[in-house]
Amino acid sequence: MTKLSAWDRASPGSVDHQPSEVGNHAPQSANSDWPPTGSYAGAEQPGKLQTEFVGTRWPLFWLALRTGVFTVLTLGIYRFWMKTRLRRWFWSATRPGGTPLEYVGDPFEKLLGFLIAVVILAFYIGVVNLLLMFASFSLFQQNFTAYLISFLGVIPLWFYATYRARRYVLARTRWRGVRFGLAPGAWGYTWRAMVHWAITLLSAGILWPHMTFWLEKYRTDRTWYGDARLEQGGRWTMLYVATKPLWIAAAFAACGVWADLAEHPGTAVVLFAMAGVIAVYGITHYRVTSRAILANHKRAGGVGLIATPSAPRIFGIAAFGYAATAVVLALPVSVLSLGVAIVQFAQTDVMGDLGNLGRSLSDLPQLLLIAIGIGLYFAIFLLWSSFTHVWVTMPVWRHYARHLQITNPENLTAISQRARDEFEEAEGFAEALDVGASI
Repeated sequence: MTKLSAWDRASPGSVDHQPSEVGNHAPQSANSDWPPTGSYAGAEQPGKLQTEFVGTRWPLFWLALRTGVFTVLTLGIYRFWMKTRLRRWFWSATRPGGTPLEYVGDPFEKLLGFLIAVVILAFYIGVVNLLLMFASFSLFQQNFTAYLISFLGVIPLWFYATYRARRYVLARTRWRGVRFGLAPGAWGYTWRAMVHWAITLLSAGILWPHMTFWLEKYRTDRTWYGDARLEQGGRWTMLYVATKPLWIAAAFAACGVWADLAEHPGTAVVLFAMAGVIAVYGITHYRVTSRAILANHKRAGGVGLIATPSAPRIFGIAAFGYAATAVVLALPVSVLSLGVAIVQFAQTDVMGDLGNLGRSLSDLPQLLLIAIGIGLYFAIFLLWSSFTHVWVTMPVWRHYARHLQITNPENLTAISQRARDEFEEAEGFAEALDVGASI
């Protein structure tokens, strides 16, 4: 094991190699627009390191839009490069103690892992599903049983893929030159996740904190920063404080049931609507608050965390971001819908001058009309992805980063480098099952 202080940069012999493609990684020039620049307010305090996020919106927007266009033009192949470049942007903009995180993942690893996963899943779909269909028709004279068993069979693969995706991302992440890592244990996580989900469903969600804590503990206790292993402390019951809005939503729903039984349908509708709104917020509140509580009980080699994110703030960011994106995209959607309507009524006189326009459009080559329609269709999704990165993903990421501190940073000097995890299959199953489609 190569000894390397967490306060130093990686030595040349310990650097993870990455493609020397301009725009995909951080060049050494101080005048470059990579990593994202901005004011840094996270000055180190005695006993603490403040995290800062220095990315800005428009560079991210154009990066997401440009890589999205390349992904469409290459029929999806460029998605592995797109995700790599976006991760490097987000990682380098996140700076605990003033030092940016580094993402050194290789898009070729992602592509190779995806192809391997597709071959395995193709066997599952083509052979296993065929046998299930034959057995279902032979025993039950219908195919519903085959579909149900096939769907249930994918659930273990979903948990398996999420663990392996996390392992790859951590293995390709560095801070102060020291690598993170996650020990193998995907199948152990899979059966534990299935058992905990079954318990949670059977308890009508009451034991959701129990599942959250123990699955996070399984992942955290197998996570490493250099040669320091992370430990998840605390008890699962401490997460119940994060469920308060959900209990309020359940109370409103119970009152709605009572009002419906008492033949007050108007009151019941209002109560159910309020329960739904509170439940949507409650899910966000639970995820944000439980994540903060768990982070505050994590330790690695004497180093700890202080996380103070605001659930109302994150809920507001998501609500505003998605609403603003929908408003912005309403115009191209309206234009596309109007164009379809004009062409549809082109042969009638109902639309007057618009009907003449429609007949002119209908005279255009059919392939050109199809190409225009497909172009507008993909443009809508590309713009949706780009704007949600700018108005949802980045603000949420920035909020989490700016409300995170590292305690006892002096203990980082005792942490040494760890060996590189040669995890060449990358996120193949996560990509194939669309588990790893996000940042």
